[in-house]
Amino acid sequence: MSKSYSQLLKDIENGEIISIILIPNRREVLIEFINGEKKTIPIFYNDQKILRLSEEYKVPLTVRDTLSEQRLANFITGIGLLIIFIISFSFLIRRSSKLLNNMQSFYGRSSQVKEDEINKITFDDVAGLNEESDELKEIVAFLKNPQILIDLGAKTPKGVLLVGPPGTGKTLLARAIAGEANVPFFSISASEFVEMFVGVGASRVRDLFKSAKSKSPCIVFIDEIDSIGRQRGAGIGGGNDEREQTLNQLLTEMDGFASNNGVIVIAATNRPDVLDRALTRPGRFDRRIYISLPDRKARHKILSVHARTKPLSDSVNLMEWASKTPGFSGADLQNLLNEAAIHAARNNLSIISSNELDKALEKARFGLLSKPLSDITKKRQIAYQIIGKTLVSLLITNTDKLEKISLFKSIGDISGMTYFTPDEESIDSGLITRNYIYNKILISLGSRAAEIIVFGSKEVTQGSQKEFQDVYFWANQMVTKFGFSELGPISYESENDSIFLGRDIMQNRKEFSQKTSKEIDKQIIAIANKAINHAIKLLSNKVYLMDKLVDELIDNETLDGKYIIKSLKNYTSTN
Repeated sequence: MSKSYSQLLKDIENGEIISIILIPNRREVLIEFINGEKKTIPIFYNDQKILRLSEEYKVPLTVRDTLSEQRLANFITGIGLLIIFIISFSFLIRRSSKLLNNMQSFYGRSSQVKEDEINKITFDDVAGLNEESDELKEIVAFLKNPQILIDLGAKTPKGVLLVGPPGTGKTLLARAIAGEANVPFFSISASEFVEMFVGVGASRVRDLFKSAKSKSPCIVFIDEIDSIGRQRGAGIGGGNDEREQTLNQLLTEMDGFASNNGVIVIAATNRPDVLDRALTRPGRFDRRIYISLPDRKARHKILSVHARTKPLSDSVNLMEWASKTPGFSGADLQNLLNEAAIHAARNNLSIISSNELDKALEKARFGLLSKPLSDITKKRQIAYQIIGKTLVSLLITNTDKLEKISLFKSIGDISGMTYFTPDEESIDSGLITRNYIYNKILISLGSRAAEIIVFGSKEVTQGSQKEFQDVYFWANQMVTKFGFSELGPISYESENDSIFLGRDIMQNRKEFSQKTSKEIDKQIIAIANKAINHAIKLLSNKVYLMDKLVDELIDNETLDGKYIIKSLKNYTSTN
């Protein structure tokens, strides 16, 4: 210890130090020299020599006790740690409480009784569903006066299953029933029953029917019921336990031991094929009402309803637009008028004309359109594809009406646009002839036939790839589903197209021999080859007309269907 310690002793003896502060806990002294310099020097434990020398040479010595400072520091540190612990503990309690509240909310009912809203909707607001509305008026009559059925000994209807494509008005029809009967209306989506925790869905079903019984008579509407009503035991390992428990509870509530008088369940789905049989039997869903796509008169009524709030031009004939929209649902028609209004607003127009409706219809059918290719060579080849397909459709007995053709294309698509209005009678009747399907295949191959004639078989492109997919689809349907081939009037398709993991995959789904499978492939190929040869034959003597129409299409980018029909008639009459 040292030179510094020895020097300290000498400095005390020489009178160069004016004060000494002793810090016993640290075993050091703080020295202040005459020149004002301060220095800390370590000393021995219980060093008496420093004390004697300071006393002998009369150097002021002060002892500093740091224990109180340490106690204060330790106290402050302890208080800080306690505060941190309390804050952390309160945060954990708050988080746990929030989790418990969330778990409890999972078990709560999320649907509300919307009496004010449903009273505004009646059968008068449901356009195009007259037959379906008539079928449901008995439900309304029971809700208004249940004594009629009771006097006749009839039982209360338990449920009504509304089946139909998306957008056909199933939800609107259910609201109209409640509005006509002026009863409470409980609405919920079936997906709201299924949560992460097992048992939540079943609890929600119980709460739903408990609330409904307290408001009886009333209507419970379950949208998209196929999300919980799928066949049980269809998954690998037995299926989804939560979904199946929810379904079991729903089955019990609808037709269990407890009576359910006055509560009518209306459910909607577009997948009735996947529903569990126990759910669709009489006693649970006593009626099944099919809501199909609207026909022309129904489409006109739907357009008229949605046009009430839109400033249409006097030149707009809604019946004409109803004829142009076969296959459209009520939601599609509503969207058509909405898109037309958006187009008008974009162009700062105060009324909606046929031009805006035409653009909206193009967008509905083909999506967002992009400009044609700038490369003139590729542009010409695409034009030949469009013209070839168009001429083939006009040269055969085609019930679909040609509206126009265009080089504008859908985003992501290479080919242009050939716009046909589908045949109304074929869609409405549901009957499709063999010749109608073959003609669709023939038209789809018209683009490839034109390329072969003009550019040769080695210079054809994949531009008509989508048409080839349609060719395979329709040829496959002819052979395997409709019995339109040499294999005879036999359907090789399974009645249930839905595949349930764990059931159908594990089962042997082979329904015909390998030899038959090869024959099916041969028949599909034969139909396609026959159609392409037929298309080439139809266009082989129309090369001059194709060249003329291609030049006009490239110059104008769009040609009207009437002009093309007139050009074909003039060419046929002069040749």
